[in-house]
Amino acid sequence: MEILLPFLPAFAIAYSILLVGASSPGPAVAMLMGISVGQGRSAGLFACAGIATGSATINVLTIAGVGLILSQAAWAMMILKAAGSAYLAYLAYGAFKKALHPPRIAAQVVARQSGTALFTKGYLLQVTNPKAITFWLAIAGVGATAHAPLWVIALFVATMWVISFACHAAWALALSAAPVRTAYNHARRYIEGALGAFFAFAAFKLITARS
Repeated sequence: MEILLPFLPAFAIAYSILLVGASSPGPAVAMLMGISVGQGRSAGLFACAGIATGSATINVLTIAGVGLILSQAAWAMMILKAAGSAYLAYLAYGAFKKALHPPRIAAQVVARQSGTALFTKGYLLQVTNPKAITFWLAIAGVGATAHAPLWVIALFVATMWVISFACHAAWALALSAAPVRTAYNHARRYIEGALGAFFAFAAFKLITARS
């Protein structure tokens, strides 16, 4: 357990970025809402599992790719941190823009499908989303698993899967109820403002943190 302690601060930063990012509504939320409303909440959870597994896939690939790059050039971490910070700043800008002009969120119409098809739909949505890939590169810039043994990396990937699943499942379950969607749309301005403030803070912390 003592081996894990040095990695916990970076874990906490990565967790907080994922927690807020996965809680920010986007195409996945609209899809999940449509599935939950049209096919039931259990169907929505199958899609959530696919999204979380897609996130885990990108997580593993970014960890492997970033590790390879950093093993060849130590200065690459600064470039990665700068790119990650820029992306988080872009997310902050987008959130503040939505706070000023909040769009209404509506469920997509989704035909009834099997659990396997729903899982695959969620998985493909995530792994083919350029924003998701860039987001995970920003998380990789935190360096949470730098020089970590394999079991620490496995723990990091597993816990990140749980966070991704839990956040998307919360959307699928909550927004399947019409009163919750109405309340959310009324509060969207304040939610987006809070998200913008968080992403701006995360961008500042990432670019100013020591490697």
